Amino acid sequence: MSGKLTTHVLDTMHGRPAAGMALRLYRMGDTAEQICAKTTDNDGRTGGPILDGDNFTPGRYRLTFDVAAYFHAQGVDLPEPPFLDVVTVDFGITDAAAHYHVPLLVSPYGYSTYRGS
Repeated sequence: MSGKLTTHVLDTMHGRPAAGMALRLYRMGDTAEQICAKTTDNDGRTGGPILDGDNFTPGRYRLTFDVAAYFHAQGVDLPEPPFLDVVTVDFGITDAAAHYHVPLLVSPYGYSTYRGS
């Protein structure tokens, strides 16, 4: 069985999924290699794995979430520069057969993440 990487973004300011948030995934090494760019759907998810199959390999990865752009699009009046602009989550994958889930709970002034299931 092949592993996979998924995410889910929740807008804690409004108490709903963060639909329309742009995110990018990078494989980290000597340089950061962008693997994909996605936008969350109405459920705050990407409609499928961000990474799976032969591309799902152990290593260091980075997910970036365009938080300020999302909240601007929601009509939130943010300071300039915004307190949170792009949220970056660096994490490691050790098991190529496992499911890694990286949820993001976010507001304009704070966020949390964890390894979900």
